[in-house]
Amino acid sequence: MERIVAAEPRPNYRLWIRFTGGAEGEVDLNHLVGKGVFDKWRDPAEFTRVFVDPATGTVAWPGEIDLDPDVLFSRLTGAPLPGSAVANTHP
Repeated sequence: MERIVAAEPRPNYRLWIRFTGGAEGEVDLNHLVGKGVFDKWRDPAEFTRVFVDPATGTVAWPGEIDLDPDVLFSRLTGAPLPGSAVANTHP
């Protein structure tokens, strides 16, 4: 199970991430802005507050917002989600 070890916010709600196995790259999270808990991201400064939560091995933001690392890994690499034969295209 891959976990995130580094993350950096990029313009236009893109997020650069690196996983324990070395895979790294950018994922576009623009489609989440304004939806549910991601409403806070309407202020781009909130998106830049991203951090890696060492307890869960994923990216998180203040206010208990986080994303599933398995979904992000699948989105970045095209690998199927655990227990699925189909890659996920949205976190």
